Amino acid sequence: MSRWILLRGVDESPTQRVMLQAGLLSLQFEAGTLRYIRLGEREVIRQIYMALRDPSWDTIVPVLSDLQINARTDNFEVTFTASHKRGEIDFSWRGHITGDPQGTVRFLMDGVAHRTFQRARIGFCVLHPMECAGLPVELFKVDGTRERSRFPLAISPHQPFLDLRGMAHEVVPGVLAEVRFEGEIFETEDHRNWTDASFKTYCTPLRLPYPVEVKAGEKVIQSVTLSLHSSQEWKEGRGREWEDHLRSHISVSAASPQAKPLTLSIGEAPLGALPRIGLGMASHGQPLRPQEVSRLKALHLSHLRVDLPLTGSEYERRLHQAKVEAEALGVQLEVALFLPDGAEVEVHGHAPLLDRLKKVLAQIKPPVGTWLIFSTAEKSTTPERLVQCVRPVLTEYAPAAKIGAGTNAYFTEVNREHPPLGVIDLVAYSINPQVHAFDDATLVENLVAQRATVESARRFIGDKWLAITPVTLRPRLKPDGSGPEPKAAPGELPPQVDVRQMSLFGAGWTVGSLKYLAEGGVHSVTYYETTGWRGVMETEQGAPLPDKFPSRPGTVFPLYHVFADVSPFADGTVIPVRSSDSLQADALGVRKDGRTRVIVASFNPSSQQVTVTGLPAQAWLRYLDERHAELAMQEPEAFCREKGKEVEIKKGHLELELPPYGLIRLDY
Repeated sequence: MSRWILLRGVDESPTQRVMLQAGLLSLQFEAGTLRYIRLGEREVIRQIYMALRDPSWDTIVPVLSDLQINARTDNFEVTFTASHKRGEIDFSWRGHITGDPQGTVRFLMDGVAHRTFQRARIGFCVLHPMECAGLPVELFKVDGTRERSRFPLAISPHQPFLDLRGMAHEVVPGVLAEVRFEGEIFETEDHRNWTDASFKTYCTPLRLPYPVEVKAGEKVIQSVTLSLHSSQEWKEGRGREWEDHLRSHISVSAASPQAKPLTLSIGEAPLGALPRIGLGMASHGQPLRPQEVSRLKALHLSHLRVDLPLTGSEYERRLHQAKVEAEALGVQLEVALFLPDGAEVEVHGHAPLLDRLKKVLAQIKPPVGTWLIFSTAEKSTTPERLVQCVRPVLTEYAPAAKIGAGTNAYFTEVNREHPPLGVIDLVAYSINPQVHAFDDATLVENLVAQRATVESARRFIGDKWLAITPVTLRPRLKPDGSGPEPKAAPGELPPQVDVRQMSLFGAGWTVGSLKYLAEGGVHSVTYYETTGWRGVMETEQGAPLPDKFPSRPGTVFPLYHVFADVSPFADGTVIPVRSSDSLQADALGVRKDGRTRVIVASFNPSSQQVTVTGLPAQAWLRYLDERHAELAMQEPEAFCREKGKEVEIKKGHLELELPPYGLIRLDY
């Protein structure tokens, strides 16, 4: 395999970012987007970008041309043309971005439709970082009034801010960051509902009907302006005094906001139990081969998830295959039942569904540990009667099995419509990091928001168990969660498949996901699938489109080794590991019977130095990087047996070089 295929699944390096400066503000330009606008170390805005979304809310990624960047010491100008084309959609716009020495950044979009099409959204999105949660914010309304509010602390199920022309919040004492919008009415949603680590302010208001027809030749012109202002006590100072005040609150020069060394600090106090870890059945439908069974058994999984639509004709065969595979792996089943509305089951002649289910369970005798009850009519299992009508059948067959409900879609669904807590044992929802954007950096940014969903869920589920099921790299459903993604065009990858599944980047992302869900205190997590291009290993036949998904038949993916490294610590505890910059590197710590293991993951395409603190005098070190990845994929049994090299540690500190997208396992 080529280097970049090993690192990130595609034979190309990540898009290069350009560092820009607007006075004391530093920022980055990447593919038509502004990212990480900072005042010193303090992040002011996570992103400003233009989004075009089709009637199903799928994002049409633009192609850039005519890019011109003029970057100077304290100001800049960027111009480009962006073109969005897919199916009937054909829209382009001219981008003009400027930054001045006073710290004002303006992003102008001047666009035109080249043919008539339907859209759900065309317009700017501004992301305030998740760290704004709980902070005061002043809202500038379209009617000219001002309103004081706060960014939500718990994840808001609905839009917290409406009818906006602008907003301002204090980024450091005495300094306000103000964002103004022109060309549309904006509102804010809590992006954490979909595990995006931000608050997104966007247009057009969702209260207006959509999709909307855009006529050929129709123009769309919008702008976003970010500026710095003094708070009340400083509003008279705009000269040297103002600049001195700004600098007094910046601990690192704005010209080098990431100059501080990267550190990982290992704590001692356990945070809670390591979640039970399972996998989903392979969606390709082929049974497990003997070598696949052997390699999956080595992961010491807790469960295997199977989806059963009770109105379908194939679920008996699917359940039988699930039983065979679960027994071969020595695990229980997590059975997701998809039912019509409870009232329909009882009143409109669908009771035979339950009679059939009862008969099928008696015949097949699957080893069920958890039932998940989902509605085919609703995104969230809200009607208590839906659970009550099927519960007697489930408890009669498996009295000890847990009964769960919630959503097969995103956290936002259970946040808006709480499941019937009085008649269930656990609450379930799924996670993927690509509801709104798809680049490597966004996937890493969204890791920490997984824990935020857990913390917010605790506010309304109390001490109920929480099952995150499944966690996938790509969405399994339409962006609005209403149903499965459409099939791919001939010769193209299905929309549920991500080439990063087979890469070192995918392994590092899995480390981060497991870290934040485990630290959040979930009961169980179901990841990916067993085999195939959505699994932890490739099938013996190989991927159906090897030119698009260049895996090797019969090999495991690097993320297989994340689960292999965690498996000896089942029923153990999670210990805290804190990163000084979690967008560059992070780590998961686990402990059991006096053994500690820390798995460090790099999210950087280049090598970087990291200092690990909180270590004893001796430890063992093993690398999973581009030098070792092919051996680990082709001979996972031999790689798993490697203990690593012994290292001596002085004063609890260890200096390491983290390889690009590499993983390091520390044992002591």
